[in-house]
Amino acid sequence: MNIKQGEIWLIEFNPQVGEEIKKVRPTIIVSSDIIGNLPLKTVVPITNWNEKFSNYPWLIKIEPNNRNGLSKVSGIDCFQIKNLSHQRFIKKIGFVDDTLIKDIHQKIAKTLNPIYSLG
Repeated sequence: MNIKQGEIWLIEFNPQVGEEIKKVRPTIIVSSDIIGNLPLKTVVPITNWNEKFSNYPWLIKIEPNNRNGLSKVSGIDCFQIKNLSHQRFIKKIGFVDDTLIKDIHQKIAKTLNPIYSLG
């Protein structure tokens, strides 16, 4: 399976435990293509947008467009970063640009430690 950084795929997150994100949902691939074709990819899930998310520094609002394949305003949940098997990947629906990938990487770093900066 050829899965690249910046692509948006529908992924099956079930079975879920506790407060983990669940069900089939769009997800952005954030792992680098440089590290090779590993059996796992690092991803951040996309969820329905809620205005209260504007107060959460780990969520990025994303508007639907022809490139990303989303059907509604959504939120990229950088706090729910995961490494997932290719077996969970269902279908590619779109992609995002390098600017958004860099922003996602920044948000992920901030969830690990608020003083981190990727400059």
